[in-house]
Amino acid sequence: MRPAGQAPPRVLTVAGSDSGGGAGIQADLKTMLALGVHGMSVITAVTAQNSLGVQGAWELPVEAVRAQYRSVVDDIGVQAVKTGMLASAELVEAVAELISTTDAPVVVDPVGVSKHGDPLLAASALDSVRTRLLPVATVATPNLDEVVQLTGFEVASEADLRPAAEAVLAYGPRWVLIKGGHLPGEAVDLLTDGDQEFRLRAPRHDNRHTHGTGCTLASAVASGLAKGLPVPEAVTAAKEYVTGAIAHGFALGAGIGPVDHGWRS
Repeated sequence: MRPAGQAPPRVLTVAGSDSGGGAGIQADLKTMLALGVHGMSVITAVTAQNSLGVQGAWELPVEAVRAQYRSVVDDIGVQAVKTGMLASAELVEAVAELISTTDAPVVVDPVGVSKHGDPLLAASALDSVRTRLLPVATVATPNLDEVVQLTGFEVASEADLRPAAEAVLAYGPRWVLIKGGHLPGEAVDLLTDGDQEFRLRAPRHDNRHTHGTGCTLASAVASGLAKGLPVPEAVTAAKEYVTGAIAHGFALGAGIGPVDHGWRS
């Protein structure tokens, strides 16, 4: 427990809004609250989204994103930054520039598509993610679809996780966490910096309500880093948290419900 009146570590999420509350900025802030850090936000895009998919998306002007970021960082300060949906090359480049001037660890979730397969990143922005955003990342957290988008490498089995990680590391992040949740069998992720390697395993829960898993995991990693944990410990704690959130995921609407960010309470 923190002493009364003492501010918790501060984490800034730079991402899109999910009107259904399961992913995006909403999932990030719920995760941060659950893990005992103060969450702040820079909204990059607004989506019309529910349990069935994304019905529309509108990106914010670069100047609005830049103003939000500077407003928070210059006054309040941050101990970690997490990025999610950035939508366009212009936004990716602006956010990468802002992050490069911020002395804090950065978790990059290279969001490309939604849980339902809806595109959340313009094809023209992929090169900016590779050349501008990934090089400033402390940890990059692509899922298997995003690995294909970024590198062209397809992961068909656990044996493919290491070469996939090497392909992403070639773009410059200090660490990469390849999320293997789409592989059959237990849920295994690979964390590596090219020298150290950790395989994080968890039982697969028979629950289709998994909306927001990627946002939640990346935000949990950022929360751990803000508390001063080394990357392997932050990722291990985040994996434990998101595994519990998936186990407690609940039905909402007519489609895929969200994970339960408050499962520990």
